[in-house]
Amino acid sequence: MNTQPFPTRPSGHAVTVTRVADRQWHALDDDLVVGRGHALHRPDGRLFVSIDAWHEAPFDRLAEAMQAALPAPLYTVVDEADTELTARWLRAGFTVRRREGEYAVPTDPRLTGLGEVLPPPGVTIVPAGEADERLLRAVDGAIREEVEAGAGWQSMPAEVIPFPEGDTVVDPSKYAVAAAPDGYLGLIRVVTVIRPRIGLLAVRSGAQRRGIARALLAHALGTLHRAGFTEAWAEVQETNRAASALFAGVGARPTSSNLELVR
Repeated sequence: MNTQPFPTRPSGHAVTVTRVADRQWHALDDDLVVGRGHALHRPDGRLFVSIDAWHEAPFDRLAEAMQAALPAPLYTVVDEADTELTARWLRAGFTVRRREGEYAVPTDPRLTGLGEVLPPPGVTIVPAGEADERLLRAVDGAIREEVEAGAGWQSMPAEVIPFPEGDTVVDPSKYAVAAAPDGYLGLIRVVTVIRPRIGLLAVRSGAQRRGIARALLAHALGTLHRAGFTEAWAEVQETNRAASALFAGVGARPTSSNLELVR
């Protein structure tokens, strides 16, 4: 049985594109599917597109049809190491918007140097699953407003977990928080599916540069280490120097980098 999704070489026939469902397209070469395109709204409201095609002609035809049918702006994410795919998107009129590095983060405090790290005076770390949901949602909303007023929430790592419209706290049990007497100052979200992923680490602007992010990271990594995980994963935008320095300081190892492109 031939398990290849597309023919290994084009037939020479003209490639045609058909819209087969809402935000889904097929490229056909002599009635054979030689490429597939898909569009999806991310939780932050942006429209991301992807194309799976082995050859340039189907890719180009799909890109042309999708751009004609979908509202701008359109976004896509590619592995920076995949230079061929990146070149195809650039040829389709996309430009590089940002670069995001993926890091493997050790959890062992002997490697991270976080074993003795404590939050600053007056701040305590509330473990995941124990945070007050009302206060958690309040600090999440406040942080988002602060980020949006500055660099914009789109500068944060892409969030791919769907949630109900208007609900940005996907699962309150996944968040540990930094608590002060008058409310929460920061949060960290760790989700474990196949591997632990640090999906969000943020501190309110007025409470930054006090070691709160470092204390939250120390707590989360220590919890994972005690649970038997040797590494966690995180994504950091290259222009976020504070986050890059924080993860580099705990021995995080870069494993790959992604490019976010926009048309």
